[in-house]
Amino acid sequence: MWEESPVGSDVGRRASGNSAVTVERAADVLLLFGGPLGPVLGVTEIATALGMSKPAVHRILSSLRNKGLIEVDGETRRYSLGAALVGLGLTYLDKLDVRRVAGPELVALSRATGETATLSVRTGWTRVYVDQVTPDREVLMSVQIGVPYPLHAGASSKAFLAFLPDDEVGRYLAEPLLKVTPATVVDVQALQRELRRIRRRGFARSEGERQPGAGSVAAPVLDHSDGVLAVLSVCGPAERLAPAVDRCVEMLLAATGRISSRMGRVPESG
Repeated sequence: MWEESPVGSDVGRRASGNSAVTVERAADVLLLFGGPLGPVLGVTEIATALGMSKPAVHRILSSLRNKGLIEVDGETRRYSLGAALVGLGLTYLDKLDVRRVAGPELVALSRATGETATLSVRTGWTRVYVDQVTPDREVLMSVQIGVPYPLHAGASSKAFLAFLPDDEVGRYLAEPLLKVTPATVVDVQALQRELRRIRRRGFARSEGERQPGAGSVAAPVLDHSDGVLAVLSVCGPAERLAPAVDRCVEMLLAATGRISSRMGRVPESG
């Protein structure tokens, strides 16, 4: 039986170690383009930032270019991320399930606020609840999963409507608006003013607009292109929610911010 010599083992281990280091350095180079120095970098910038020699950076960039992960401008000789990474990124984003990602946040939000936390998705000109977590207390608010509601009635609905493109909002408001409850806002000008406020502050609020006696605050979950994937809300009896609304909004926006990051959104700098 043949046995590997100690010398051969040492060589193999060194080769394996060198390969691992090379992979780590290539990953460092790629990640650098997504940081504050990116998205277009030169060899000197990369070498300085990572403490590498210019020849080593050249070798890594050459390998990454061969796989379409990096592109180079022929005139400036500066590098940027390649088209192959777009496909990888979209594949990652496509596999994410907003309901799965939001699940733990709903649980934490309900526990922290003592109220019901919900998740809604849009279906055309309506939206539906797809998940909820209710608090452990005698008087609570529960929603109906899968029932469609118009996009102008209630906080969750308005959080969708406010962040749609202007032309879509215009088409929606051009149709007759159903008065779901006596408190539902159906005056177009008043609703437009409110939608602008929602966009400006990042959340919607309602009292009795979809269900009499119920109060709610809601905020959107955004994707990598700032599109609305879903809406989270905190809801409960209006009288009980009112004095705690500021605290609920703070926790709600923190939760939607975390989910949006998981779903690919890059926070605005500054």
